Amino acid sequence: MLIIRQTRKLEHVKYSLQLPDGPARAGFDDLIPVPRAAPELSLGEIDPSCSFMNKRLAAPLLINAMTGGHPEMLDINRSLARVARQAALAMAVGSQRAALDDPGVRETFAVVREENPGGLVLANLNAGCTLAEAREAVAMVKADGLQLHLNVAQELAMEEGEADFRGVLARVGQVVRELEVPVVVKEVGFGLDRETVAALVELGVRCLDVGGSGGTNFAAIEGRRRGRIGSYLEEWGMPTAVSLLEALSVAGGAKLIASGGVRNAFDAARALMAGAVLVGIARPLLQIIVHESEAAALGYIRELIDDLRSLMLLVGAWNLETLRRRPLVITGFTARWLETRGIDYHHYARRR
Repeated sequence: MLIIRQTRKLEHVKYSLQLPDGPARAGFDDLIPVPRAAPELSLGEIDPSCSFMNKRLAAPLLINAMTGGHPEMLDINRSLARVARQAALAMAVGSQRAALDDPGVRETFAVVREENPGGLVLANLNAGCTLAEAREAVAMVKADGLQLHLNVAQELAMEEGEADFRGVLARVGQVVRELEVPVVVKEVGFGLDRETVAALVELGVRCLDVGGSGGTNFAAIEGRRRGRIGSYLEEWGMPTAVSLLEALSVAGGAKLIASGGVRNAFDAARALMAGAVLVGIARPLLQIIVHESEAAALGYIRELIDDLRSLMLLVGAWNLETLRRRPLVITGFTARWLETRGIDYHHYARRR
């Protein structure tokens, strides 16, 4: 099983670099900001910085869970951690299950904290983990928080995947209550529905990453690992924009992270206007680091932040709090979905 887990890590990276996004779309094009033709602002006064888990970030961006668990992943995580440090962004490591089973690959995760000693780092495990495993994962990277991922569709697509998902919510509740650092519950690309979000919030979860469809498709990746193409599971899931708005309708005071198909600053800005506190980006950075360089990845991030500042100016928002108050018109498939589900969204367009 150790060899299978490590091989799987390599294959995930291989196919995530080869396969396109989707086939579902993320839905951000259904979210249309209302331009402010006379914003009465200077670009120099636009501030996209924020605080998350008591650490200051230069922008509301999370380098989301990608990799680790195989010796060949060491340099990738090292580069990602350096980019996070230089850009002052949050970063999450990939699932640490392989390192819990094999101490020989722990350095592929620990390197993230070594390279970014003062930054915001999130550990990562499956939501069915035990409290002891959660504590071990956090200690491994000296994490500020822990991502617990839900990935039912991926497990079903995986030849060696799990098939019994009973008791997951109870385990999440225990970890949330007893772990010494905050917990983020996330999906891996199929979206969080409002029923699950409501159940998680009731358990005490105070931060969720909706991880919707439209970006990296782990059902498609697992299908390629099995030599299968075109499984129905490749079409499964909720677009990220839909999932974000569903989750926000029942989240109460819980914070929402938007990930899944975020590919540019316009995607990020629309997610933030809808109510996300952070936006997660993964595969674009992986592609740049593998095919180009660490410096190019840092350049991509800095350009994205510059573009985000310009977009904030275009809607008359000098900081993120103001950005979330600016009007956003919700159209198309996303609007129809919300209407069908009985979720009111018209107040977004009435904001000032």
